[in-house]
Amino acid sequence: MRGRTVDLALAGTGLGVGLLMFATGQYQAQWGVGWLVPPLLVCCAAVLLRRVSPLASVLIGTVALTADVIVGPSLATPLVYTQVLYDACVHGRQSLARALLACSVVGSVVTAVVGLVVFRDIRALGLAILLALVTVVPVLTGTHVRHHREQAIVARQLVRLAELDRANAVAGERARMARELHDVVANHLSAVAIHATAALSADLGPDGTRDALRVIRENSVRGLAEMRQLVGFLRDPAAGEDVTAGLADLEDLAGRARRSGLSVAVSVRGTPADLPTSVDLAAYRIVQESLTNALKHGDDGHVTVEIDYGPSTVDIAVASPLAGGAPRTDGAGAGVIGMRERAELLGGSLAAGPRDGGWLVAARLPREVTA
Repeated sequence: MRGRTVDLALAGTGLGVGLLMFATGQYQAQWGVGWLVPPLLVCCAAVLLRRVSPLASVLIGTVALTADVIVGPSLATPLVYTQVLYDACVHGRQSLARALLACSVVGSVVTAVVGLVVFRDIRALGLAILLALVTVVPVLTGTHVRHHREQAIVARQLVRLAELDRANAVAGERARMARELHDVVANHLSAVAIHATAALSADLGPDGTRDALRVIRENSVRGLAEMRQLVGFLRDPAAGEDVTAGLADLEDLAGRARRSGLSVAVSVRGTPADLPTSVDLAAYRIVQESLTNALKHGDDGHVTVEIDYGPSTVDIAVASPLAGGAPRTDGAGAGVIGMRERAELLGGSLAAGPRDGGWLVAARLPREVTA
């Protein structure tokens, strides 16, 4: 609506100024000043088409200018025509702007050459200059304005893309920190909560209480150490990368799970090899979270952990019993989500669900990660 109002204002202003110039008697037409009004009206009407159809606006304006030259000429219609050419270069296609520039330059040069060579009239040079002012100057101005507007649009798009990149980077970093905090803190605190509950809810005797406290202390110390490692990694990723957990620590992880009350069996097939740090950590965290879930939701049955080193992938399978009662500790349900995110970020996959009366976590991770 605002654009239409601007179009009407431009056309009305051109018409008003032209009629005022005609009324003051500054121009003489062959058949009277009244013959100068129709070309002006047509050229002003062409301004109204500057947005919806720039090509039609140029064609109509050119016809009006030609008629004005035949019956006049006047100054009003050529001035409005410069607005038509300018708008055609700003709002039309680039091919139209190039064509208008070529035609205006060729027309000005041809006018000067024909006038000087054929008619040998020096006034042809002035006519060529006037034609260049009416045609070449508005075309160049419109092309220049269009170029700067396009650059401004591209700059705004780049700013929006940069903002989206920053937002995505922040969201990705928050998700990564959430996964690490969940794996580092929640897993150890789950074991602490389970054994603290057992120590408070039953008479375990001196030996049982001592074992529960030992597990609580072990998981507290381990959780504190991993928390410090995570904080160090967040402060300086290069410094924390060398102490990242991996599948080489699998037996230690299984041993802590056994001391927490799980019966864990670990089997490895294939030839273990050095894995990228991200893959090694993801595999370790997936096994760690699976054992924690077995401790929280299982019924103290037998848990099997299978690692299969293939030619291009590492397959992980953790099978555990599935208890029918309520879990021994409350969970936020983020464990499976975090494991799946870890696998998918590396180009792998993870599935978790009931299988043969138990719970199976199956993950496939690539042995090589492309940047």
